[in-house]
Amino acid sequence: MKKSILFLMIIAVSLSFGQYKGGTTAAQFLKIGIGSRATGMGEAYVAMSRDASGLYWNPAGIAQANGSEIMFQRNNWIADVAINYMGVVFPLYGIGTVGVSLTSLTMDDMKVRTELEPDGTGEEFTASDLAMQVSLARLLTDRFSIGFNLKYIQQSIWHSKASGMAVDVGTLFRTQFKDMRLGMSISNYGGSMTMSGRDALERFDPAPGQDGNNDAIPVDYSMDDWDLPLIFRVGVALDVLELGVTKITVAADAIHPNDNYESINLGTELSVLDKYFLRAGWKSPFVETNSSVASADMESREEGLTFGAGFDLPLFGSASGLRFDYAYADFGRLNNVQRFNFSLYF
Repeated sequence: MKKSILFLMIIAVSLSFGQYKGGTTAAQFLKIGIGSRATGMGEAYVAMSRDASGLYWNPAGIAQANGSEIMFQRNNWIADVAINYMGVVFPLYGIGTVGVSLTSLTMDDMKVRTELEPDGTGEEFTASDLAMQVSLARLLTDRFSIGFNLKYIQQSIWHSKASGMAVDVGTLFRTQFKDMRLGMSISNYGGSMTMSGRDALERFDPAPGQDGNNDAIPVDYSMDDWDLPLIFRVGVALDVLELGVTKITVAADAIHPNDNYESINLGTELSVLDKYFLRAGWKSPFVETNSSVASADMESREEGLTFGAGFDLPLFGSASGLRFDYAYADFGRLNNVQRFNFSLYF
């Protein structure tokens, strides 16, 4: 046990150093965390994952869920973008626990503007992102589970689209020491994505000024391939205090992405009667921007402190009910994002 804790601490410290590779991967919406509970805990959730939002963080967690769940989330994101999520989790006898989820990022229509027509051409365009996935998780022992996601990803803007496939894999182990959980997940392992569509089609004159040549040869711009945002997470969660009906849980995640700094997320949750919850977290507290003009204070960061709350409303006994969660996340210069979601469990 001590060796496991030491191993996680070494990984967490080592992941606080890395290189920034922003703008080198596609499908950035896959990095937006799902679920107000996870957000309220600073996204330190890979070892906490046991609900329908865990399909995003660590699919192994749904194998240790108490039953079935349906979760809905619709929130305004930065710059008037909306993020929508629906996740369904249910056990299948003899197979394991199955999950299905849909994530979409949408925006309002915008005017098509050009250099010659800055007020608009009369046309409008939109952009959207979509991820659909199916999940399977199984308990290999009474304390250890493994889970997998298979997902289809699509991005579109006006008349162009890109699509791809990816898989996630995760594990979750529950120890006998204060119900300590050790979690690990690898997300978005797959091929690259390439935009294509009639927006890349142009008419080309290979010999301008010459008579008799075809001055409108159809050509397609060659688009680059872009990798998916591969994310490796490892985390620990521990119930540090249980006093009557009150319980305090702390969690820490170490994150290694392929396009950004490595970082550590910290979070805590106060539970009363296992029905009322208060949460707080700190996302990426040890990562400093590499800008020569930005300081390391909170106003120069796009990630920071988070807070949250939630409550359960039992229905037809304690085995079923509605769960409501709220989270506030500070984004520094980008102000803040507030999220709400509700779940039906049974």
